[in-house]
Amino acid sequence: MKVEAASLTLTGIRHAFFTRAGGVSGGFYESLNGGVGSHDRADKVAENRSRMAAALGVAPQRLLTAYQTHSPNVVVAEAPWTTEDRPRADAIVTRMRTLAIGVTTADCGPVLLADPRAGVIGAAHAGWRGALTGVIEATIAAMERLGAARCQIRAVIGPMIRQSSYEVGPDLVARFGAEDPASHRFFAPATRNGHAMFDLSGYIAMRLKLGGVDQVEDLGLCTYADPARFFSYRRTTHRAETDYGRHVNAIALAGD
Repeated sequence: MKVEAASLTLTGIRHAFFTRAGGVSGGFYESLNGGVGSHDRADKVAENRSRMAAALGVAPQRLLTAYQTHSPNVVVAEAPWTTEDRPRADAIVTRMRTLAIGVTTADCGPVLLADPRAGVIGAAHAGWRGALTGVIEATIAAMERLGAARCQIRAVIGPMIRQSSYEVGPDLVARFGAEDPASHRFFAPATRNGHAMFDLSGYIAMRLKLGGVDQVEDLGLCTYADPARFFSYRRTTHRAETDYGRHVNAIALAGD
């Protein structure tokens, strides 16, 4: 199983940005598809997620992801939930040990956060909608309510679509300009008139730092440009494929 890890090597904390390698799925989903919302076989997804849970040192039912809606909503995890009962949210925070919390992605930006001193962790799913509407700030605030301190939080931005592969239309450029004028520097000219190449990872990093998180690492990996390692919603769309796999990006507090 191939895992992308960052320098978030802290006592009592495990984390992983899982790639598409090391699972049992086939076809579009080859091979470590963690997307319960995909059309992959449920037993295959369950086995894949079980392998991820083992890598994080938790039981399969203690690897938690939410029903993501590209929102700024955050939920606090205090106990395991079932796939059917998973909350609608785009970030999860916890201080409970032996729970792994994660987000699923296939181009959007996964952000894992930890305050090791307070023993509080978070995972955020930051596509352009979530990033623009405040999922990063909401995650930081939720961690604070559990006892974290912004100045102690470390954050890592994982594999996601990068600026060289992320062309957006004029409507999106205009929306960012209207709602966040400081975002203009994250758009570079594209070949097509009115379009732009969007640096979503840079924008996420800015929002983290404006939110008081100074220790930010970015793995710099592009999901679209590396089909051997990563799933990509946009690549699937360009290929006119009918579905795509999802990555799980997760973090856990180890111990009893």
